[in-house]
Amino acid sequence: MSTKMPTEKVTLSVLTSDTSETTKALAKAFEKKYPNVTVDYRFTGVDSYDTSLELTLGSDKAPDLALLNKLGNTAKAGLLRNLDPYANAYGWTQKVPSSQLDQWRADGKNPGLGKGKLWAAPAGFSLVGVYYNKDMARKLGIREAPKTFGEFESALARAKAAGELPIQLPNMQGQSSYIFQALTNVFQGAGKSTEWAFGAPGSTIENETSSAAAEKLAAWAKKGYVSSNANGTDGPGAMNAFTKGKGLFMFDGNWDATAIDKALPGRAGFFTLPRKSADAPAVGVGTSLAYAVPARAQHPDVAAAFLDFMTSSEAGAIEFASGYMPVTPGAKITAPEHSVLSDYAASWKKVGDSDGLVPYINNSTPTMNDTVTSQGQQLVAGKITPADYVKALQTDWEKSYK
Repeated sequence: MSTKMPTEKVTLSVLTSDTSETTKALAKAFEKKYPNVTVDYRFTGVDSYDTSLELTLGSDKAPDLALLNKLGNTAKAGLLRNLDPYANAYGWTQKVPSSQLDQWRADGKNPGLGKGKLWAAPAGFSLVGVYYNKDMARKLGIREAPKTFGEFESALARAKAAGELPIQLPNMQGQSSYIFQALTNVFQGAGKSTEWAFGAPGSTIENETSSAAAEKLAAWAKKGYVSSNANGTDGPGAMNAFTKGKGLFMFDGNWDATAIDKALPGRAGFFTLPRKSADAPAVGVGTSLAYAVPARAQHPDVAAAFLDFMTSSEAGAIEFASGYMPVTPGAKITAPEHSVLSDYAASWKKVGDSDGLVPYINNSTPTMNDTVTSQGQQLVAGKITPADYVKALQTDWEKSYK
């Protein structure tokens, strides 16, 4: 390996399913810094991307960088390069918080995350929270974002009583898991949730707090607090409906922050689901927009240089402008007052200050995303019980970790 950039012309292939402008904008900035490098940006929709990724990584046409939505079996199958040599050479462990890098660590042989070799590096950090329509909130007599869980539930009831939709929910790809995990984190804190997501021995999601979270989600669906057509609605469809005034709240990630800001300038806000008391440590669901260097990459050193560029101040501004928090915590960011991006930055700080960021449970096993999608659709439709839901998640988890 080498950290020295080549002087000859290089075409760096980047495979992604990133729907934001982040990766594309970073690629253009990297090309400007290194005129001899051309980034071949290849986009594939997320559904087909995940199902074909392992075949692509193992082929003769493997890219130089590939987005990982989850680690899955890619490291265990020998499809990725260990990035620790680059992390040491470039000083990533000093630039990037360990809690953020650990989501992409595994020993490459056994199940479990959080420890071992580094298989991917971040291009920006995400946070799932709650968007709210300020215009609708004011009409309902709600002057600010809820500060406690009790206030949040009161707002749901108030919206329903007024004939408004409390929660715009897309569940075609299983986004009800955002609500379930937010509720679980609120009820039990970040510690137990992170242990389970990382596969810590002895962990279980069949516990009192996670069961209460599943029961709450099922109750909200039964009361009509979520979209009646949730299981047939995808993310873009829900966001379009939300920006047109259909829904007081919407659980979603920061990748839609800039689009919502444009559609509802000054009229939308963002917060992480509050806990029982306003002074309880903040918790949030999040991960990184992360890229791996395939084992069969043609230009691994240039790929690593691109990953290192993502930790720069210049890249940090690009990452934040497109809806992600910068890779480097010290990067300077600015956002218009009362904007969604401003709320998002404030929420990120609160979660970071309390060490309350929990990785997506969807990424906890190679098959968990499929499980939470199918089971979440059945739970919202009232076809299974909350107990059935958490049991299905634990059964999937035990197949990987026991």
